[in-house]
Amino acid sequence: MYASIADAPVEELQDDYAVSAEFYDILQAERDEARVRRLYRGDVGRARLGVLDVGAGTGRVTLMSLMESHVAVHAVEPARSMRSPLMTRLASLPAGLRMRVTVHPCTLDEAALRGVADVAVCHNTIACLHPAARRALWPAVAEALVPGGVLLVQLPPARLPLKETTYVFPAQRVGQHEYGGLMRSATDGNRIRTRFSYWVRGEGGAGAVLREHTETFWMWPASRTELIGELSGSGFAPLPERTDPAVLAVRLGSLGRR
Repeated sequence: MYASIADAPVEELQDDYAVSAEFYDILQAERDEARVRRLYRGDVGRARLGVLDVGAGTGRVTLMSLMESHVAVHAVEPARSMRSPLMTRLASLPAGLRMRVTVHPCTLDEAALRGVADVAVCHNTIACLHPAARRALWPAVAEALVPGGVLLVQLPPARLPLKETTYVFPAQRVGQHEYGGLMRSATDGNRIRTRFSYWVRGEGGAGAVLREHTETFWMWPASRTELIGELSGSGFAPLPERTDPAVLAVRLGSLGRR
């Protein structure tokens, strides 16, 4: 998930999503769930060893993987605020499903997973990693996959935006309250500054604003060609381009990480 620019001590950085975690599912989950199924369902359904969800967030890829496969699922999510709804969601599942998923409350390199999966998914994650952190992720993914394993990466923006863009989330009702928000993205140096604004209105949306919150994140652009070059250094080779160009699919070579 997004890497926040919140100014906090090192030991508190894993809770950067304290604001967005409350609003993420209510404003984005339905749209994101449909996207996750469309982008990754086929590959996950063909998994024979395990599925690795890197940057699991509140669990859309994780839950889809449990439903669409019969293998072990590893969900990696270091942010406590996002991991909490993931754990609550898993707690509501039948025990048989819960036995197939392991949640790793750390980064992938800290989890030190070795050969646990033949399918890995990085959804809504890569754009939000500093280039140095992004490049450091690929060897850890290669270690976690078996030779021949497939990695699916939701691509970051290929370039910096030419002008500020705004996306308004469809408002959602919860009882007598209406939840809304918007996302503004603009170039800031060599990065993209993305600011989320959230609000809650009373009286079904017709009343006064009861609460307002904001949270800001950085994103870093990278082209498909650039990512393929980085991944090749860890033993990955590109697969044929998918129908949806938002996803880059690569396969780990028989020799694994170089």
